Amino acid sequence: MSSKAKTILITGASQGIGAAIAREFSQHPAVKLALVARNHDNLKKVQKEVEKNGAAAEVFPCDVAQPGAVEELARSVTSSLGTPDILINNAGCFVPNSFLEFSFEDFESLYAANLRSVFLVTKAFLPKMVKRKSGQIFNMGSIAGLAGYPGGTGYCAAKFGVTGLTRVLREEMKEHGIKVTLIAPGPTFSPSWEGSGVPEDRMMPAEDIARVVYQASILHGRTVMEEVILNPQLGPL
Repeated sequence: MSSKAKTILITGASQGIGAAIAREFSQHPAVKLALVARNHDNLKKVQKEVEKNGAAAEVFPCDVAQPGAVEELARSVTSSLGTPDILINNAGCFVPNSFLEFSFEDFESLYAANLRSVFLVTKAFLPKMVKRKSGQIFNMGSIAGLAGYPGGTGYCAAKFGVTGLTRVLREEMKEHGIKVTLIAPGPTFSPSWEGSGVPEDRMMPAEDIARVVYQASILHGRTVMEEVILNPQLGPL
C-alpha cells in the first residue's frame, strides 16, 4: 500500500469473509475502513477488532439490496471518508433448494442480496472513481457462479449474474484506470454454514480468501488479477 491512507469499503463486513477481509487490511498501515452490513452490533465488534490493529474504521449500517439505503450510504461514506479507493462487494446470502421447490420470494431475496446489491453499491461509487481515474473493485462471486449444481437454483443464478457483471465492468473500466476483480471461492467456513453438518476442516478458512483479496490489491498499477478461483484442497462439496 502507498503511504497515503486508502479508503476501503467492505459490504457484508459484520461476519465471515467480510470480517476476515477487514481484519486482513487492518494489519497493514495507512487504511481507513468503511464497514457496511445490516447488523450494527456485529459491525461494532469488527470495528473494535480492526482498531486494535491500528486501523481507522467507521461503521455504516445499511441494507445494500435497497436503492434508497445505498444512496444514503454513498452520501455518508463520501462525506466522512471520501470516495473509496477499494470497493469490496462481499454482501450475500445462501438458501439451498431445488428449482421445483424454490419460491418466487426466495428467488427475489437471493437475487437482491447477491446481485442487486453489487449493482447498487457499484453504481453509487463508480462515477467518482471514473472521474478520479483510479480505484479497484472486488466482487465476491462463487464457484456457484461458474458451474451449476443441484439445489443451487437462486444462488447459482445470482452468482452467475455477479460473474457476468464483473466481466462487463472489467472490460468497460480498462480505459478509466479502474481494476475489477472477481473472487470465486468454494466452500468457506463462515456462519452461513452453521447447522450444515459439514466439518470446518473440510472448508477453507475465511482468512485465506481475505489474504488473496489483499494481495490482489497491492499489485503494480499495470497489473490486475482478473479472476481468482479458490477451493478446498479436497475439492468442492
